[in-house]
Amino acid sequence: MSSPAADPRDPAAAVPPPELLAQRFRHVRARSARLAAPLSPEDAMVQSMDDASPAKWHLAHTTWFFERFVLAADPGYPPLHPDWDYLFNSYYQSIGPMHARPRRGLLSRPGLAQVRDYRTEIDARIDRRLAGGGLGREALQRLELGLQHEQQHQELLLTDIKHGLWCNPLRPAYRDDLPERRGGADTPLRWIAAGERIAAIGAPAWPDAGGFAFDNESPRHRVLVPAHALASRPVSNAEYRGFVEDGGYREVGLWLSDGWTRAQAEGWQRPLYWHDDLRHAFTLGGVRELDPHAPVCHLSYYEADAYARWAGARLPTEAEWELATAARPVAGHFADDDGLEPQAPCVDAAAAMDDGFAQLYGDVWEWTASAYSAYPGFRALPGSLGEYNGKFMCGQWVLRGGSCATPRDHMRASYRNFFPPQARWQFAGLRLARDA
Repeated sequence: MSSPAADPRDPAAAVPPPELLAQRFRHVRARSARLAAPLSPEDAMVQSMDDASPAKWHLAHTTWFFERFVLAADPGYPPLHPDWDYLFNSYYQSIGPMHARPRRGLLSRPGLAQVRDYRTEIDARIDRRLAGGGLGREALQRLELGLQHEQQHQELLLTDIKHGLWCNPLRPAYRDDLPERRGGADTPLRWIAAGERIAAIGAPAWPDAGGFAFDNESPRHRVLVPAHALASRPVSNAEYRGFVEDGGYREVGLWLSDGWTRAQAEGWQRPLYWHDDLRHAFTLGGVRELDPHAPVCHLSYYEADAYARWAGARLPTEAEWELATAARPVAGHFADDDGLEPQAPCVDAAAAMDDGFAQLYGDVWEWTASAYSAYPGFRALPGSLGEYNGKFMCGQWVLRGGSCATPRDHMRASYRNFFPPQARWQFAGLRLARDA
């Protein structure tokens, strides 16, 4: 969905008009339902680890967000299921207590059908408010935030169910009909140099100016970026396989101390989902042959950093990554393309770009060397929504660019994803960098 062009300095441009927001609301909500459609009630209840959540919980929590932060902003609003406030609150301590995250998989009730009914009713209530002009500017802003939030959970629904199905010894597919595209080719890695400069990164604070951006993306500010070079494309499966076969997981000198400890404790020997033959991997379409030219994915920060050391390089900073996307449209392989696995670039993909870069957006999130912290002058959103991002600015690392499980219209150059360094179940890979 897109909105008419607007002056980014106009605060009203931060939120689409109600009629366009209504279309976008229906579009995003329908996509979540389609993503969950292949799942049985048993699938939707699976929680394979503490960091994952059941698909049923994702469907309910995103609905709770709209009810709690949009509809319930009206003091006279009667909640549909008052007890569910406890079940589907994620981490908003200022609102009240919540069910423990590691125990979400124990919630056999409400059932999947009840959760779907809940979504239907809350959607109808939001639609009526939008059609009747019953949402003021602040409520419309919260609705837009809720849509961005749901798009984040759409990706999490996919990554979480992939991990859950992989834990099943039968290795069942999420969808048997997912296309398998292997039309790419070996694209030589080239280094693209950039000189030292002072440049601006980040986004204007939303909703005061410009289009949507999460609070952790602002304010826009200047940084000194030393001279450096970035790889023209992400690291491929074939290249990472060379690291594995060269004993990269056995060479302590390549690893950060915490990473080595984690790898030894959990027995890491290859990327998550790779078969021990290093030629096959579990995908959302079941076990398939690895495409050697596609970007490697499902790496932790520790693995990405160790590979970069082995390759005689390093990970890029988020400023270096963001500057590489300056004036570049958001284009790449996203969830909209229905592959749901990283793809190899076309033979001439890099050459087709004026700047020589390929796959900066889509396919795999790219780990950066930047710790997730506040930009100078950061201000969290007011009230309970201030808990959305800021309180997680400790012990996490920034990823950039989106993945094959990210909706295309959810991505922008300033977007800052973040995960702890041991996280492997996300579609995360790496692009190399080096000092000039």
